[in-house]
Amino acid sequence: MDLQDQLQNLFPDHKPSEAKEVSEELNLWLQDDPLICKYEKRKGKPITIIEGYTGANSDFKQLAKEIKQLLGVGGSFKNEQIIIQGDYRDRIMEFLQDKGFKTKRVGG
Repeated sequence: MDLQDQLQNLFPDHKPSEAKEVSEELNLWLQDDPLICKYEKRKGKPITIIEGYTGANSDFKQLAKEIKQLLGVGGSFKNEQIIIQGDYRDRIMEFLQDKGFKTKRVGG
């Protein structure tokens, strides 16, 4: 007896609906200038900074959220920069290039 049968026994009047796939693909502003992805150390800890986005701040904040979820790390959006905890330049640049952005590596 699978889960659907068990649910049908518990709720005989309920008719299951088909699952809808929700695509949350954003239409971000793709620019001609590359996003700058640089590495710094602040208070002895490594951080990755992404800057140079010319679109809307809300799009850049959404991009920051997606990057943080992808990497499973903390970070913030301040002064039109995305600040990610740790040195993840390679993975971030690969993610941005998959999204269609041009990137430039700075700082080593």
